[in-house]
Amino acid sequence: MSYQGGIEDILSRTLEEESRLQDEPTTNQQKIAKRIALIVLNLFCYGLVIYYGIFVIENGSGLREINEFGKWMFMLVCLLLASLYGTLRIVTWIREGKI
Repeated sequence: MSYQGGIEDILSRTLEEESRLQDEPTTNQQKIAKRIALIVLNLFCYGLVIYYGIFVIENGSGLREINEFGKWMFMLVCLLLASLYGTLRIVTWIREGKI
């Protein structure tokens, strides 16, 4: 048994199947699972902000002595902004119905 088609036929079938799979609506359970996963990761980021903030506050005097306090505060603010941006994206996606 020989195959008479070429690589183009195989690729076109693969692309058709992929587009068909992407067009299928996600079920409500899949959306809820995605929401839970993203929210857990976001909460983990906020936990890091809290832990990192406590570390910077407790070691602030030592960090000032070696002139590293500004760098640590800058990184704390960056981590907080990244967490807030993640929260904003998740809320936006939920409102749009993507997740």
